[in-house]
Amino acid sequence: MLFNSIKFMVFFPCVFLLYYALPFRFRKYMLLAASYYFYMCWKPEFILLILFSTVAAYLCALGGERWPRWKKGLVAVSLALNLGVLFFFKYFNFFSESFTALCRSVSIPFSAPVLAIVLPVGISFYTFQTLSYTLDVYRGDMEPERDLVTFALFVSFFPQLVAGPIEKASALLPQLKTEHSFTYENAAGGLKLMGWGFFKKMVLADQLALLLVDPVYNDLGSYEGGALVLATCAFAVQIYCDFGGYSDIARGCARMMGVELMVNFRAPYFAASVTEFWRRWHISLTSWFREYVYIPLGGNRKGAAKKCLFVLITFTLSGLWHGAAWTFVLWGLFHALVMDLEFLWHRRRPRKDRGPAVHVLRCVVTFGVVSLLWIFFRANTMGDALYVLRHMTWGIGDPVRYVVRALTDMSPGLILAGCLALSLLLLFLYDLADERGGAIALVSGWPVWVRWPVYVAFVVLLVLLVPKEASVPFIYFQF
Repeated sequence: MLFNSIKFMVFFPCVFLLYYALPFRFRKYMLLAASYYFYMCWKPEFILLILFSTVAAYLCALGGERWPRWKKGLVAVSLALNLGVLFFFKYFNFFSESFTALCRSVSIPFSAPVLAIVLPVGISFYTFQTLSYTLDVYRGDMEPERDLVTFALFVSFFPQLVAGPIEKASALLPQLKTEHSFTYENAAGGLKLMGWGFFKKMVLADQLALLLVDPVYNDLGSYEGGALVLATCAFAVQIYCDFGGYSDIARGCARMMGVELMVNFRAPYFAASVTEFWRRWHISLTSWFREYVYIPLGGNRKGAAKKCLFVLITFTLSGLWHGAAWTFVLWGLFHALVMDLEFLWHRRRPRKDRGPAVHVLRCVVTFGVVSLLWIFFRANTMGDALYVLRHMTWGIGDPVRYVVRALTDMSPGLILAGCLALSLLLLFLYDLADERGGAIALVSGWPVWVRWPVYVAFVVLLVLLVPKEASVPFIYFQF
């Protein structure tokens, strides 16, 4: 079920009202049923995978506590089952096709089997959530959960089931076991967060996709030069608003029911380095890989050379997590190489505070580097990515003509361009306020006669600027 659908606009108010109307002891059953229904609206049969992942992690964790001698083996079984399901559905064809291509490159006439597999929505997210629980119990960081219904709700909690944030059991499970009373603050704060998430997704992300990004990246042969640069920069903003919007809606839904999900984005394009970018972007995934991959490998403890190698391994795996294609692997690999270069550079030349102008310049350069790497993420094929890289500078020798041609090729019309510019300005101001304590908290502190006209104007703007086309799926649904 898409957040940006009429079905969800009916579903969530019903869940919200039932949640507070029911006695506390019945709420977990209602939420679990609602979460399973939410997922089954896509393909009902794939709920069996969530059930399988849930039961495997639940039983192995309890078994490890009851039979300590078998703890390591049971953890291995849980990891193998969950990763096996993820590998089969997401990576089997990728590795099969890659192996076939490798064989043919050395003149070996072999073709590995390719299966007609549908990728279950959200499988990477709920698999990683169950894996973190299994590993935390094994390490003794938490006790295994004995209530199967509560644990199943932890795995499938509908606001963050399909695209995160990836929550640790130690953070989410206690909240699901706590009785939450209705408060105006939670309801209003959650609704405002949802409203901002819908604005980012339906106004900014969808308009950028429909007007600037998809027309170019789905027909690259018709464009070159500045149009490719403009479409690439537009995609950098689109994916932030798309995924960041989903996270805001998820956090808003949960907050309205008294549950606080972790912040997944902190103004990522205000980062002054690629390393800082990953402290602000998809924070739950970055934290997951740091805790369960980077630190176990050795982290910062084994010298500079190994640290660089561990970063390389971690972010290459992160790229593969995002998608079963070599473009995603290269995307993760290049991010790792840039971060390693930043580490080695600052190791020799410690960073000094050179004032706000230099900081802004660093932010601009970082945005440029990250946008350049987004090419591999957005391109449909490796050939498309290479086409963009080769053709994006064509005509740059004549800067005026380069810019004019780009604007001519990509012009969405004066009115739409003005609306997009206004929306981008609002995004910038919101992130700027978030850097200084929180935009929603800031507006909520204004006098009633100021903030309510702002709310009304915001809702009117949201309604007027939502594209009339059909709902655009969230980008991270494919992961």
